[in-house]
Amino acid sequence: MYKISLITGDGIGPELSDSAISVLNTINDKLDLKFEITTLPAGDKALHETGKALPDETIQTIKNSDVCLKAPVGESAADVIVVLRRMLDLYANIRPAKSYPHMSALRDDIDMVIVRENTEDLYTGKEFSLGNAAVALRIISEDASKRIAKYAFETAKQRNNMKKVTCVHKSNVMRMTDGLFAKSCIEVAKNYPDVLFEQMYVDACAMNLIRQPEKFDVIVTTNLFGDILSDESSQVVGGLGMAPAANIGDNFALFEPVHGAAFDIAGKNIANPSSFLLSIKMMLDWLGAKHHDTKCFTVAQKLESVIFDLVKSGVKTKDIGGDRSTSEFTREITNKL
Repeated sequence: MYKISLITGDGIGPELSDSAISVLNTINDKLDLKFEITTLPAGDKALHETGKALPDETIQTIKNSDVCLKAPVGESAADVIVVLRRMLDLYANIRPAKSYPHMSALRDDIDMVIVRENTEDLYTGKEFSLGNAAVALRIISEDASKRIAKYAFETAKQRNNMKKVTCVHKSNVMRMTDGLFAKSCIEVAKNYPDVLFEQMYVDACAMNLIRQPEKFDVIVTTNLFGDILSDESSQVVGGLGMAPAANIGDNFALFEPVHGAAFDIAGKNIANPSSFLLSIKMMLDWLGAKHHDTKCFTVAQKLESVIFDLVKSGVKTKDIGGDRSTSEFTREITNKL
């Protein structure tokens, strides 16, 4: 039995959490893969009620679980996810971008993954005032750069695509920081002769994601660039509603939908839960790899196939132009499972 900690979040978070719980319970009951789910507070509501966006009990429960799922949280997101990433050393942020039917993708043959370094760069929050200016420190280390590069090459090896890694940086301007990142990726690439390797400046990458998205397989980049490019790649395949994400370390992982809490549609039961449910698919793959559990891989593939077949048939939630509520969409998935 796998212990899953589930942060229910803010806005549409509780509705998506209900959807996730329904799917996990169906898997538990019908597909003989057992879970123990503990729901946890974190985010704006937790901050209001406890004085902490990430309560101590939530942190301890997460540490005692096998894996964590996190629904979107509100304005206090940085006090939740950024803290957890650094606390648990979840150094790899993994963002797949894949074409799904009827989702307004630029092309129907897009299947890429952005591997983003998750602990350094400007997101360390080391900022200070200097007279009438504000200064932010950009921290790039060789160890972290090589670690994320290795993760990207290993990811490319395991995929059935073109087995290519694109290192994205801006070393022509930021010669020391991005120069170090690029150099680290080049060094790691030498250990993977069977994986194609290329470099691309971040502005050119942003352009080519629109112009030739089918040319990408695995993109590896720094924290800030990865944050921006992964949102762009999600729009290229039709929007954030189908975009899952993983935060992975050597010993623990957290999975979440890419999008935010969408307070404007909260409580209306119209939000598309696919991003969160595809995050469960990624979670199952990670559990399967970590515990050598083939059943996890089988169920993960089945879950993705069910979601794919459902959207292929034209079934959508109301927030993206369909006629299904969140709960109705979820029920169709659980019935097919």
